[in-house]
Amino acid sequence: MDINLLVVIKLLVSLTLIIVLVVANSVIMVWLERKMAGFIQRRPGPYEVGPHGIFQTIVDSVKLLTKQIILPGNCDRLLFFLGPILSIFPMFLMFLVIPFSPWLTGLKTELSLLLILAFAGFEGLAVLIGGWASNNKFSLIGAARAVSQTVAYEIPLILAFLAVAFQHGTLDLVAINAAQGAWPWQWNIVTQPLAFLIFLICMFGETNRAPFDLPEGESELTGGYHTEYSGMGFALYFLAEYTSMLLVSFLGTIFFLGGSEGPGGAGVWWTFLKTGGLMIFIIWVRWTYPRVRFDQLLNINWKWLLPLGLLNLWLTAAIMKVL
Repeated sequence: MDINLLVVIKLLVSLTLIIVLVVANSVIMVWLERKMAGFIQRRPGPYEVGPHGIFQTIVDSVKLLTKQIILPGNCDRLLFFLGPILSIFPMFLMFLVIPFSPWLTGLKTELSLLLILAFAGFEGLAVLIGGWASNNKFSLIGAARAVSQTVAYEIPLILAFLAVAFQHGTLDLVAINAAQGAWPWQWNIVTQPLAFLIFLICMFGETNRAPFDLPEGESELTGGYHTEYSGMGFALYFLAEYTSMLLVSFLGTIFFLGGSEGPGGAGVWWTFLKTGGLMIFIIWVRWTYPRVRFDQLLNINWKWLLPLGLLNLWLTAAIMKVL
């Protein structure tokens, strides 16, 4: 069989498995977040549909998929439909270069980090398009907040990733994963603690999760950029949020927590176990800390994270030059 045909088949199979992973992740994590929120707030959470409400997310998904899409007055129809689509589909391509294990990667390339950073910009664009096309002041304000927040927090996040890339001399996620050992003291979190701290803060800003969920801001903007969306449009934005959580958790696992490496040997279970831990941490923070003001959100980035990220990158480059 032609080698090019084999590559195409591998990519198609990988994309299919990624779509299944994304959908399954959203179904499970929405239910888990509801249960964790209930536990933190001393209430049961979903309880009626299935044992302990385990089928509640599936029922809600069916409801969203069958609801009528209502167009707001004087909206831009093309952009209104394009926004939700653009928010989720580029993420499937980013998952192609994620090394779930040393042998399980959809697409191997030496510039995998660059590919992820390039496609990550579509999320902010999708939110801007949806907010602008809705012809709603709350949506427009939410979209403006999202763009400001995304542009701000992408910079220190990239600096944190580049510090690790400088340390290992590569932009290949597979190589960065393989360069770490099985034990926690061999992971990059030990050699790059400041970069990991910057990453932890930035992942909330990049995923628009509380306490940095200013683009939605239900108490201020009703629903922010997706105020006018219902049915499938809202479902795609919702799916994009949980997919973004999954992606950033995978990146944190690969860059700082040893990836698929762990005691007992490398394996895909280590990747998913560490990624699941980061996602649970994101949920816990959401239901524990209040939302910050927008000026506080930007001050955290420009006054603290950006200078610290530059300092950490400079120190890493200096140490690697000496060594």
